[in-house]
Amino acid sequence: MAYDRNNVFARILRGEIPCNKVYEDEHVFAFDDITARAPTHVLVIPKGEYVSLDDFSEKASAEEISAMVRALGHIARARGVAASGYRILSNTGPAAHQEVPHFHIHVVGGRDLGPMLPRADQSSPGTVEAGSLVNRH
Repeated sequence: MAYDRNNVFARILRGEIPCNKVYEDEHVFAFDDITARAPTHVLVIPKGEYVSLDDFSEKASAEEISAMVRALGHIARARGVAASGYRILSNTGPAAHQEVPHFHIHVVGGRDLGPMLPRADQSSPGTVEAGSLVNRH
């Protein structure tokens, strides 16, 4: 998927669409999600043009990657969810339902978030039983 310079996050970065800014540094910008799923729901995006985590991990500089990780921790602490617990999530590609073609990480917390995903049906293609990953000699 090619980067679309008119995606909503690129437009937010350019100041064309307003947002409630939460954090900003040289490499990272973060803002409240307008469709929040929890009391704390912040979107954290790199300022560079990256479509997905796959793209970011392949092409971003060490400084950009470090800035992203540090921003996530800073935001969790600033929003008061570091001690109680929070989730970071990034959807990559169509099967994961990535909605905006600009790499972004959700920081979600402020309530019990429940299990990460429903347990997979054992008959579903691609499922792996936890025990099957252990080397059995």
